Amino acid sequence: MSLSTDPTDDGNARYALPATLIACLLRGVSGRCPRCGEGSLFRKWLKPVDACDHCQLDISGQRADDLPAYIGIFVTGHLLAPVIIALVTGFALSAMALLAIVIPLAVIMLIGLLQPSKGGVIALQWWNGMHGFRKERAEEPPA
Repeated sequence: MSLSTDPTDDGNARYALPATLIACLLRGVSGRCPRCGEGSLFRKWLKPVDACDHCQLDISGQRADDLPAYIGIFVTGHLLAPVIIALVTGFALSAMALLAIVIPLAVIMLIGLLQPSKGGVIALQWWNGMHGFRKERAEEPPA
């Protein structure tokens, strides 16, 4: 990671830029600012902050509209498919019993995945310089 200073700041705020896309995504998924990794990305469950309280990155331009929900549905479906198959083939459950197990599980999983996937999408937008973000990269070490 490289220490960087925000050019709009007075030079006192220092933060470590992520070295790789994976590091950036991990910051977003964990709900932290993709640039500095210190500030919180969300002020409420799915409401991003306007700016990072640590590095002052303007996050208000992010456009993580429907993609986090699609990611959550995709992951939930793929994780629940083997569970559903195991329940259907391994147990003599009625359709109502199966639904009583699967629907709450799916809802809980989807709700749990929404904020991390939204954070990851915001981090991806920052990494690629999309929707008002400026592309910033850690300096490459000399070869």
